[in-house]
Amino acid sequence: MRATMAARQHTSPKRLVEPGPDADQIESLFCAAATAPDHGRLVPWRFVIVPADQRARLAEAFALALIDRDPGATLVQIEAARLKAWRAPWIALAIARLRDDERDADAVPAAERLVSLGAALQNLLLAAHSMGFGSGLTSGRAMASTRLRGLFGVQPQEQAVCFVNVGTVVGRRPVSPRPAPARFVSCLS
Repeated sequence: MRATMAARQHTSPKRLVEPGPDADQIESLFCAAATAPDHGRLVPWRFVIVPADQRARLAEAFALALIDRDPGATLVQIEAARLKAWRAPWIALAIARLRDDERDADAVPAAERLVSLGAALQNLLLAAHSMGFGSGLTSGRAMASTRLRGLFGVQPQEQAVCFVNVGTVVGRRPVSPRPAPARFVSCLS
């Protein structure tokens, strides 16, 4: 497992091509995600797969989200926003449920819910890597747009966090150096 973790790297969706994962592999990816720590067994996250026949709707949401936040966006910028929907062979949106409803007393705080989603994402990424795929997470300002929230049915108590992109890597890069534990570990004194 350590070798798998050491070899896994972020792969830009621009470098992901067909084939992507098949139905059985996708099921395995989500089974890996389901092993994430989950205080209270809330499953405070969900994934929405964007199948190929729905990419045009995602492309339009990206374009309109850009126009909403920047009415002066050029046609080139708008088209670049649209193209993001077509990059990886397999795409899913990761959504965190930060509370259960408006009256929720935060029995499980939002931070713990986000950590659970982060663990689910890492498990999914590691599973994709172990299958021989490249993968990466993408986000950006469109994540908060009403266009994207509406398309994916993101509820008021939820947050669209990132897209998961999976496919076959073209032009794999060398693994980036990892930080030494001394850089991020200290001891209470």
